[in-house]
Amino acid sequence: MNSIIDEVRFLFSGRGMPYEKVCLTVAMVISVILSVLLAGNFAYKAKVAVVDLDNSAYSREVITRMNASEYIDVTAVFNMPTDPQDLCYRDANVAVVYLPQGLEKDRYTGSVNNIGVFYDNTNTAQTSNIKAVMNTIVQGDNAIASGDVGSTNDVDAGTIQLAERYLFNPNGSTSNGETLGFLFFFGSMFFTFATIGMVPRLRLTHQLDAILMEGTPWDLILRIIPYGACLIVSFVAGLAVLRVWGDLIFSGNLIAFLILQCMYVMVVGMMSLMFGWTAANPGIASSRMILFIPGGFILGGPTGPVTFFAPWVVFLSHFFPLTWEFHFVRDVISRGAGLGDISKEIGAFLIYVALVAIAFCWRFYRARGTALLAAAKEKRRARNLERVKKAREGTVLS
Repeated sequence: MNSIIDEVRFLFSGRGMPYEKVCLTVAMVISVILSVLLAGNFAYKAKVAVVDLDNSAYSREVITRMNASEYIDVTAVFNMPTDPQDLCYRDANVAVVYLPQGLEKDRYTGSVNNIGVFYDNTNTAQTSNIKAVMNTIVQGDNAIASGDVGSTNDVDAGTIQLAERYLFNPNGSTSNGETLGFLFFFGSMFFTFATIGMVPRLRLTHQLDAILMEGTPWDLILRIIPYGACLIVSFVAGLAVLRVWGDLIFSGNLIAFLILQCMYVMVVGMMSLMFGWTAANPGIASSRMILFIPGGFILGGPTGPVTFFAPWVVFLSHFFPLTWEFHFVRDVISRGAGLGDISKEIGAFLIYVALVAIAFCWRFYRARGTALLAAAKEKRRARNLERVKKAREGTVLS
């Protein structure tokens, strides 16, 4: 009983992780917030691009029927040959439908023709509803053309078939999916554990006061570099293992990937310092990791297709740095995009980095103002004590 009482006292003393608050927070987040965020279990209005080389009345009819489905949102129609991979960058589309030249003619002349469908297979669950819609359209047209559904056509009709191809992860390998996601999630999580207690540690060793009085925000940001270098090396080592030992498809440029990782490390480090700033000690600071790391893993794509989420959920998910990281992983590693191919996404990420940097500087200079105010009060108090002491000495002498 004495052991239990002693541990209860420590639990509520504030000297360690506030587990009594953390456990309730986790329960509320999972049961309330995530039940709302993860309410969708299918890809509603998944984005699909169409390359219509036939540009006929029949091809436009097919596009109209696709867009009428609750599962497909036709984002763009191109009338010239276009690389389907380019249309999938930045998660702009999850599938590309190719309507070949002569589609309408072949349908009414008895010739077989294929509709090409290219699926973004970076997540194997995001295209199942699109496949169902395309199969329904093709089967319905074939049934009408053959006279099985009240057709009045007197001519022989051709048979439309779907020619499907899976892009980026054709075998549905976990090395390109779940394992890759866990690599970046756990790496980011332990990087946060290593840095989130930095400010409380500096406060306990009285180094923070000197930095606030004489330094700049860079004096704290630059302390992230050793930890960030270790994280980037671990990412590259993990990718090398997945490439050699597993069947990882690394389609992009390693230098482009490393440039993005440098920006990612800095923004995660700044957020880590901000979230741990007011903690009494590093142990308490570590528990705050759950506020900005797991959200990106849940909503960034590794645990479920982004197409399953409502648009407002996708928008809010960009608060979490891991969401941006998984965007870059899919584009650079899986899809082979260069920096120019995802310039819009990089531009948006730079705005995000700038906002985090502004918030960090505001946090730093606000703490400096508080420290200066406390130092001024301490000086006034010291002067007052000195005056009182001198007054007492004068009284004694007199």
